[in-house]
Amino acid sequence: MNPTLLLLPLALLASTSLLADDDQSTIINGCVIQPESRCRNADLRNADLSNQDMRKMDLGGANLSGANLRHTNLDLANLEKADLAGATLTRASLQQANLRMANLTNAHLVAIQGWGLFAQAARFNGANLTAANLEFARLSGAKLQGANLTAANLEMTWLSKADLARATLTDANLQEAKFNDANLAEAALTGARRHYATFQGTHMDSCIDCPVDWEK
Repeated sequence: MNPTLLLLPLALLASTSLLADDDQSTIINGCVIQPESRCRNADLRNADLSNQDMRKMDLGGANLSGANLRHTNLDLANLEKADLAGATLTRASLQQANLRMANLTNAHLVAIQGWGLFAQAARFNGANLTAANLEFARLSGAKLQGANLTAANLEMTWLSKADLARATLTDANLQEAKFNDANLAEAALTGARRHYATFQGTHMDSCIDCPVDWEK
């Protein structure tokens, strides 16, 4: 018998094992990175999670500070009270994700897809949200001091009682956005489209191009 034929089944078995290993999900500190996985309070600091499918994952209270989440799909994920300080989420998708009370201080959120996300009382101080799509998002009570929202889409976004002091909203789409009782002190709205936006009780001291004559 040809010895090569005897070795063939072993070669096929090894090949099958290799494919199985390749198909396994990434596991970091016990957290399985895959849709709908439960990783509450997981330690994912500085983890490379770029291009991952993390839809509907439960990451409530997780530490993702400094993590790389570029191009990652986090649609419908739970990130309530998660720490994403300094994380990079450039072009990530966060549609209808839960970011309530999350910490995104100094995070990079350039060109994210955040339609309808929930981020009430979240912290975005110093964050870069250039060209972010936040249409219909809920940001009531959020902290956005010094945040960069240049050319961001905030159409129909709820920003009541949000703190946007020193924020940059140059060329942003603010149509039908709700800024009631928000803080826009020293913010810049140059070139922003604000048709039908509401500014009831909004604080506008030293704001550039704010509608200070808006009917109260």
